[in-house]
Amino acid sequence: MALATTENTITTSDRADGARDRRFGPAMALSCRECGARYDLGPSFACNECFGPLEIAYDFGRVTRERIAEGPTNIWRYRSLLPVPEDVASKPNMAPGWTKLVNAGNLARELGIRSLHVKDDSGNPTHSFKDRVVAIAVEAARNFGFHTLSCSSTGNLAGAVTAAAARAGLDACVFIPSDLEQAKIVMASVYGGRLIGIEGTYDDVNRFCSELIGDELGDQWGFVNVNLRPYYAEGSKTLAYEIAEQLGWRIPDQIVIPVASGSQLTKIDKGFKELIALGLVEDRPYKIFAAQAEGCSPVSAAYKAGHDVIRPVKPDTIAKSLAIGNPADGPYVLDIARRTGGAVEDVTDAEIVDAIRLLARTEGIFAETAGGVVVGVLRKLVASGTLDPDAETVVLNTGDGLKTLDAVAAEARPTAVIRPSLDAFRAAIA
Repeated sequence: MALATTENTITTSDRADGARDRRFGPAMALSCRECGARYDLGPSFACNECFGPLEIAYDFGRVTRERIAEGPTNIWRYRSLLPVPEDVASKPNMAPGWTKLVNAGNLARELGIRSLHVKDDSGNPTHSFKDRVVAIAVEAARNFGFHTLSCSSTGNLAGAVTAAAARAGLDACVFIPSDLEQAKIVMASVYGGRLIGIEGTYDDVNRFCSELIGDELGDQWGFVNVNLRPYYAEGSKTLAYEIAEQLGWRIPDQIVIPVASGSQLTKIDKGFKELIALGLVEDRPYKIFAAQAEGCSPVSAAYKAGHDVIRPVKPDTIAKSLAIGNPADGPYVLDIARRTGGAVEDVTDAEIVDAIRLLARTEGIFAETAGGVVVGVLRKLVASGTLDPDAETVVLNTGDGLKTLDAVAAEARPTAVIRPSLDAFRAAIA
């Protein structure tokens, strides 16, 4: 049922003004990003009026830095800014977040940047940022009474869902392209549940899941990135919150973010805007840069051509976690990059591999291919003068390189193989 709204007040014919479902904390409604229509909180993801995407609308009340600092060292320290109940930290969940913000001085000197940090989300429970979004989706699934957690995935999400379902005592059934990296297939299957490989690209998998959700079987399932997407996507805001808090409650001048569906980038921007609106950080300009792999760069292509519409592509890149040829949030990524004065750029597979090795060599961070995309784009943006080398910069590493070993395996070999003797060793290193 659509709701009549006035700013932070929600009025319905069967609910008192300002009434709130405490299971969802400060969340008040679902709001269409396109036309602004509002709906009761429920497992919905598209507007009935214009078919636009739905997202969470809030009435936050008073939030302070002190209250946040009193919380646990995970994403639940921000529970007053998320669609979760106050007691969420006491429930069985993976408790992701509060990952390291690494002062990347060595990489900064190599690239000629004054101030550079890497937000390293490989430290999450299943070694990718997907643990953040899934943690919020699990709470929504519990609230709506779903017994099975599901998703379409390029790999990292599948592992995060099966692990979170195991911890929460839910069943899991996840869907992936059948040709994913073996490490991601192993991780998604080891936690139990069902892992279904689909012949085709991620876009084929996603279309299948959209059909399944309307089926009698799928109707009782919580698809984290379909019918639970408005809740799930809010988990990415916690990256913005953590970066700002870890920098001493300020937003960086510029940030480089990888783009698959584009949801992570749009929600980081939303998180920054919320912090400003709540008075938790200074209201100052910031630039957002989007990074894609050349073999799947529909958003970058549209940006460079000056278009507002994303033309779908067939992915062909080693960066499989970013291989979404028809990104749902692509147009919003374009809008944010242009509005903030950022840009959208892409790099080749060879540049991705070189960037993975560069980050590992300079900072001891072994990134998966998506991290290589970000560092490769960062280097390209600095070289072209598009990114200001004197401004405070943050880049994201969203996953662990152990998941994408094949990308660098050809160049990873012993420096030498020798007999166990000093003479042989001296000859080898001479």
